[in-house]
Amino acid sequence: MADDVIHCLENMRLTADEEEVIAISDKGREAKIESCNLSLIGKFLKCKTFNKKAAKGTLRKAWGLEDSLQILEVGSNLFQFKFQSEFDMIRILRGGPWTFNNQLLMLTKWQKGMSVANVKLDHASLWVQIWGTPFDMATPQVAMEVGSQLGIVKEVEMRKRPDDLNLFLRVRVSLPITKPLRRGGFIV
Repeated sequence: MADDVIHCLENMRLTADEEEVIAISDKGREAKIESCNLSLIGKFLKCKTFNKKAAKGTLRKAWGLEDSLQILEVGSNLFQFKFQSEFDMIRILRGGPWTFNNQLLMLTKWQKGMSVANVKLDHASLWVQIWGTPFDMATPQVAMEVGSQLGIVKEVEMRKRPDDLNLFLRVRVSLPITKPLRRGGFIV
């Protein structure tokens, strides 16, 4: 019975009238667009079930936005985080990575036209430490080059003073979650 229903739905075709595109103007949507402009879309890279209510409460506290953050569940394991200021939104987006119960929260900025069906969260932005570089290679440019071999470089940590202790370099890289994390490598 269930297979028959699935088969019928898979083979369903729209009529010519149904295929006609319905153009929607921005009129009447300005308020909704404005509220979404200050939002992030996120999902947990989960291996196990988790308490959504606890996750929302923990994130509000960790972000220091207990009263001003609205969190909406917009799909299966898909959340919209609505902020009251652009400063807070950017602070959270850049301040990660964020986790709850050892599960990574992947975030992206809302864009016009986004829906549950077309949200792509296939990269995680993580800080990578580069240890053991030769003294003459302990530069932001080297961190950038190494990071670009791993993924998309988002930011390179700059030392406040050049004579600060340089045990390692740090670079923030957007890594594809479909590939295993690289454990090491060699530079020349």
